[in-house]
Amino acid sequence: MKSKLVPAIILGALAGAALSMLDKQTRQHTMETSKKVKDTFAYYSQNRDELQELIETKMEQAQSLYANVTNNIGSIMEHVDDAKTLPSTVKSLVTETKDAFSKSNS
Repeated sequence: MKSKLVPAIILGALAGAALSMLDKQTRQHTMETSKKVKDTFAYYSQNRDELQELIETKMEQAQSLYANVTNNIGSIMEHVDDAKTLPSTVKSLVTETKDAFSKSNS
């Protein structure tokens, strides 16, 4: 038996979209957005070099962001390792201080 889930989801999405178009502001916003998308596609279809430069710039930004995040994660992990050893260091310091005061009071 064939699944009816995907067709039902598509039908529901279409019905929801149709109902949302009853609102005037939604229709206006949809028309404005559609016009902007159409204009953008038309512009970049005429200016493919600029589109390629834009894509390259975005790729470089993404690579830079990835490198920064990777470095930050490495730095955080180093600090976590340092923080794990901190309680034993503090404990020994407190013990030494306590012993020093005990000896001086005796």
